[in-house]
Amino acid sequence: MSTRLSELTEQDLLARAERPAQDALRLHPFYRGKIQIASRCPIQDVVNDFAVWYTPGVAAPCRAIQENEDLAYEYTSRGNTVAVISDSTRVQGLQVGIDEKDIKAVAGLPLMEGKALLFKHLGGVDAIPICLDAKDPRDIVTATKWLQPSFGGVNLEDISQPKCFQVLDTLRSDPEVTIPVWHDDQQGTATIILAGLFNALKIVDKRMEDLRVAMVGAGAVNVATLPLLLACGVKPGNVVACDSRGILHPDRADVEERKDEFRGKWWMCQVTNAEGRRGGADRRHPVAEAMRGADVCIAASRPGPGAILPEWVEAMAEDAIIFALANPIPEIWPWEAKEAGARIVGTSRGDFSNQINNSLVFPGIFRGVLDVRATTITDEMAIAAAQEVAAYQADRGLDEEHIVPTVNDWEVFPREAAAVGVRAQEQGLARLTLSYEQLLSKADQTIRQAQAMTRFLMEQGLIPPLPEAPRGDQG
Repeated sequence: MSTRLSELTEQDLLARAERPAQDALRLHPFYRGKIQIASRCPIQDVVNDFAVWYTPGVAAPCRAIQENEDLAYEYTSRGNTVAVISDSTRVQGLQVGIDEKDIKAVAGLPLMEGKALLFKHLGGVDAIPICLDAKDPRDIVTATKWLQPSFGGVNLEDISQPKCFQVLDTLRSDPEVTIPVWHDDQQGTATIILAGLFNALKIVDKRMEDLRVAMVGAGAVNVATLPLLLACGVKPGNVVACDSRGILHPDRADVEERKDEFRGKWWMCQVTNAEGRRGGADRRHPVAEAMRGADVCIAASRPGPGAILPEWVEAMAEDAIIFALANPIPEIWPWEAKEAGARIVGTSRGDFSNQINNSLVFPGIFRGVLDVRATTITDEMAIAAAQEVAAYQADRGLDEEHIVPTVNDWEVFPREAAAVGVRAQEQGLARLTLSYEQLLSKADQTIRQAQAMTRFLMEQGLIPPLPEAPRGDQG
């Protein structure tokens, strides 16, 4: 890049962040959506072929599935189809606050289609966007259960908290739900954070067991990240977390009052912050206090800049690691963090180094669980995926600016799939038995085929080329 990002003004960076939105408004109506249904079977003699694929022939596989419902995975596309389910209450750029009016469910459809596009291109997974006109978590759970017979898995997306916790926990614990249910905003982001941390620790030569961790924000991301960190050796007492009202600790009565809704946050109050740190309006700033002496800061809070100040970074430990994940502007600009002493900085933005992006994990994880017909996705599977992502980048070479791959590195997804599939079998949660090599080959072939199909449609003009931007609108 000819111009160093640190030399750009804040206005320049904000304008750069707006560019995709401007292009999206131009291109979405041109293509009228991003996904479509395509035939998997040959159609040559319409009358005779439809007699096999539809009526009367189709009655035979219907009867077979009635006798053995597992045959649905053999006779239909269920085993490669995922439902992307949302109530549109946490759509990127349309976040809904307590006193704000809810957006319409259909307003989230472009994002859910985009998620389906990533599923197909990066994981070879057919995904169907489903925006539910329902806000009650019980209704979302019921609708998801009703849809279960048609899908091999469910990806929950952009559901506001605390209902996102209630919906996920209820579905995962329900014995009637026998397909994997995953919430990408929680589990996916937590998995890629862990992958980035694995490699960052190699560079700074620190161990999980010795880390002091500050967590800025106690929402979906950090509530899901903490269990993965603890499973990998971080000591719970060495974690200091804070929300918008201050540092979490056992005496937070405001959290205790709503502990049934915010079970994850209340759990964090109980197990973290062994020193009993406090912080609030009448004391040291809670974020500054949480970051003091920390080796790692994981921030998933309000957009910056200025949500994290350089002087707070200066008070961290030597060779500090900062993941500032707010969108569209991180809590602190990467160069400001580095000038203040941070060794490694990751953000959610693709125009900065070390993009901590959940798109690096969910396509591979679902590819793996679908290929072994797993019944759920566990934290152990997420850790296996994180380890594989970290290993992939380590094989390519590590430095302060390259701790995770990018979505251009599509070869990482078959490796994730194979690692997740093996772990599912080890945990006794898979219906099929396949070796790592078999899973790797299967995932590689499936993903290559999905990408080749798109290239073919483009080459044939069946997907029109991108229209030129209007003159004067090119960045």
